Amino acid sequence: MDLATLKALKPTEYSEAADGYRSTSDMASAAKDAVDHRIQVAMRTQLEGKAATAAGKQLGELSQNFHYIQVQCGLASTALDAFSYETEAAKRKLDAALVSAKAAGLTVNADGSVSYPPGGDKGGDGKTPAGGTVGGLTDGTASAVGRQAANLDPNPNHRLAQDCADLIATALKEATEADEKWAPKLRALKADDDLTVSDTDWADTASDTSGVRDAGKKYLDSLPQPPTDGSPEENAKWWKELSPEEQDAWISADPKTVGELNGLPSVVRDEANRIVFDETHAQLRMELNSIPKPPANEWTWMTSGPYPSKVHTDEWMDWHRTYSDRRAQLQQTLKGMEYVQERFDRTGVGGLPEAYLLGFDPTGLNDGKIILANGDPDKADHVAVYVPGTHAGLEKIGEKDDHGDIGRGERLWAESSKLSPGREISTITWLDYNAPDSIVPQASSGKYAEEGGPRLYDFLQGNREAHENASGSTAHTTVIGHSYGSTVVGVSAQSGSWRDPEAVDDYIFAGSPGVQADRAGDLGTGADHVWAMGAPGDDQVVRQGGRLIGLGDNLTIPTDESFGGNIMKSDSGDHGGFWDPNSQSLRNQAAVITGKYHRVELD
Repeated sequence: MDLATLKALKPTEYSEAADGYRSTSDMASAAKDAVDHRIQVAMRTQLEGKAATAAGKQLGELSQNFHYIQVQCGLASTALDAFSYETEAAKRKLDAALVSAKAAGLTVNADGSVSYPPGGDKGGDGKTPAGGTVGGLTDGTASAVGRQAANLDPNPNHRLAQDCADLIATALKEATEADEKWAPKLRALKADDDLTVSDTDWADTASDTSGVRDAGKKYLDSLPQPPTDGSPEENAKWWKELSPEEQDAWISADPKTVGELNGLPSVVRDEANRIVFDETHAQLRMELNSIPKPPANEWTWMTSGPYPSKVHTDEWMDWHRTYSDRRAQLQQTLKGMEYVQERFDRTGVGGLPEAYLLGFDPTGLNDGKIILANGDPDKADHVAVYVPGTHAGLEKIGEKDDHGDIGRGERLWAESSKLSPGREISTITWLDYNAPDSIVPQASSGKYAEEGGPRLYDFLQGNREAHENASGSTAHTTVIGHSYGSTVVGVSAQSGSWRDPEAVDDYIFAGSPGVQADRAGDLGTGADHVWAMGAPGDDQVVRQGGRLIGLGDNLTIPTDESFGGNIMKSDSGDHGGFWDPNSQSLRNQAAVITGKYHRVELD
């Protein structure tokens, strides 16, 4: 960038353009919400048949288009703000140099060099030291040499001119670097000229996000940074003190960081995590599609021995060693993500509220991280957090006819809403710990709960903080632990400090092998707000096995009378039936969730 261009540059124009893209992003977001939460909900509840299904699919694609526009325009806005920030800094340096040059009677030339007049004390020859022209130096060594030469010149104007020329050169260098860095980034944000948002488009968006984050490091570093290992209160304070433009910049450039922060509004975490979700989904599908199909000649016959034997061909074995494990991993992860997408698509069915993606990491903690809410927990009167147990994972989060752990959260929402009409309910499926993959030896150890419990505690504190900031009060909150998930909940209940505000009102333990406590009163809510239920068959095996291996202190589990909590009636026929539709077990949980304790049937 030359001197004339930088002098004429108006960084504020790029800030104004950023505002325009930000407005477009907001409009696309509003349009997406209208499609998802009004139009599609109305279609699902009022229309049936092939035509309705086809129309729903097209609306889903339209929603994706709006989401893509929202994300891309958000990135463009952040990129333009970053370019404006960097060129504004360069422009300030240039303006300062021009003011200094004018005040000192120096002349700034078109190429950025600076001319200075004769000046200083006359020498032995009776002449005033001559003037001259100096160019700017940005290299550290060359600049030092230049300043030394200027200092040795008896003409004081030489040093003033050198300082001005160096500052001009630095400004031009920084402006040129910003231009060369951001021009290709902004060009890369141009979408394909079609109406289809493909996996390639979303994968490119992931690349664009990374590119804007890396290129905009100087700009992002200038913004208030999220607290290092911050508490939910500290995270919330940081977010509230950001301007709307700064909040948008963080969501656009680093959605993963924003989506992980406990204490932030649920709507913010959902927006950030859905960006990560859509980008990741596209990248994984493209990677899966790039894996070559296994060779058709999988088998051959080996006839060298006494009997012919069927063996894999060398070509197939080469493929298997190279691709099989990764393909299976991708298929499992994508299956789990499809379960989540199906939940998004069920909004409105049976009155099911909007889903909020409060946490997502496809590979986090081995099992994948998923925190999914039915309804906005920040505005709910009653919140329930369900923690699944052994074998839980992203790839299983919605399996079976009842939609798995996601479906259990849905049925808790439906039953609680039926029991407490007119009240806002939010139920959350929380899988953010490395759930055991086997009964023995993994579920026989408390280490998985000891790792996951504090993580759950932080989430619950964040949920309390976000609700308080949104509603001015706290929600009635119930935490439900199933199987080994109850052990995680028990550790969570005993985490933190006595100074921390209470985030939980009631605990429910279903099929619990132990909660690493031998008294309900140790969990912080009072024994009368601790509830447990069991079932026959394999549930007895789980509970009594947990007792014997010590998951409950002093061989005590929550369904023991000596534990001191409430033992609820259960009609579950096995370890997984506590959420069966129209069951007493489900109704009892809903009664606790809604605070209608008189409706709970006790053993």
